[in-house]
Amino acid sequence: MNQQSPIQNQNILAQNSLTQAALGTPERPFLMIPGPTPLPEAVRAVLGEPAIGHRSAEFKTVLARVFAGLQWAFQTQNPVLMYTASATGAMEGAFQNTLNPGDQIVVLCCGVFSARWADMGESLGLQVTRISVPAGEPNTVESLEAVLTADTARKIKAVVLTHSETSTGVLNPLEAMAKVVRAHGALCIVDAVTSLLATPFYTDTWDLDLVVSGSQKGFMIPPGLAFLSVGPRAWEAFERCTHPGYYFNFERNKKAQQDNNTAYTPATPQCLALDVALSLMQQEGLEAIWARHQKLQTQIRDGVEALGLSCLVPHTQYASTAVTAVYPPVGVSVSSIRTYIKQHYAMAIADGQKELKGKIFRIGHLGHISSTDAERVLGALEAFLKEDR
Repeated sequence: MNQQSPIQNQNILAQNSLTQAALGTPERPFLMIPGPTPLPEAVRAVLGEPAIGHRSAEFKTVLARVFAGLQWAFQTQNPVLMYTASATGAMEGAFQNTLNPGDQIVVLCCGVFSARWADMGESLGLQVTRISVPAGEPNTVESLEAVLTADTARKIKAVVLTHSETSTGVLNPLEAMAKVVRAHGALCIVDAVTSLLATPFYTDTWDLDLVVSGSQKGFMIPPGLAFLSVGPRAWEAFERCTHPGYYFNFERNKKAQQDNNTAYTPATPQCLALDVALSLMQQEGLEAIWARHQKLQTQIRDGVEALGLSCLVPHTQYASTAVTAVYPPVGVSVSSIRTYIKQHYAMAIADGQKELKGKIFRIGHLGHISSTDAERVLGALEAFLKEDR
């Protein structure tokens, strides 16, 4: 970071222990869901500060640090556009600014959020080919390669890959799949909403064209900001795009950010929180962050299996480091597990979604989460299993 952070030169990790001081209440439980995630103390503090003018010199100084910090998080020299929106907004921006109605795309589907890309593409008039796998299974390089190899006329303009599927806890082999896309020549669009800052991720090294993420996951701040890394080939596609839209327009937003500004009114509290969170993460270091999440994944998976439960994703190599999906015991409802843990331990875990609703529960372990937090949720689960019901 080129400019001094408002919390620089403090003992950040000592003052913002990864174990929360506030353990939650049944009315506002500690979040062990795959987003929103718990907030570090310094992030909570800055959210309570007085409002700041979004066109002030002070705020431009904050944005200068934020934009540089986003490039660090994405591991890219590309512009990372920041929108006041959920990650779904950045998803739509990725499509609107690089593709035209009638263009053919491929979406690798492995759960609710990867399928959202396909639904969105169809709503925008794109011709969508879905490559789908059963819940809990990863997409395969072979299936993608077969579809792209058959496209000898190079009609497929883009391929959407979801790195970590939040609804199932699957981690796809992104680097290998991106190589297949590069060999074909289509744009490589990546959903990194729950993988960024939770597992090794290299936008430039892996030659990814568009990468989407959101604020309420590994970035450790509230919902409200979406991030989109835009590579050189994506900018070329933008020039060919006939209707790139207005709010998510690449050029409008890039021009503003080059002046350490935003094209439209931003969510200033989230921007201030992001400035603090990025400073915390940079002091911890990317490799340390990735290693911490890997340890949490191992701790959660080993813990639930020691309790006699099974994970939806059976193979660890394809298991997300951000969220673990677990089958309940036979004859036990997911709702009873979640209610017990919330009422007795003031912690929130997530239900399954759509066809998996009531069939799995999901434990989030990304962002501001420690080994102690993982121990607590495993202890709560063990207590439920021992309860005489």
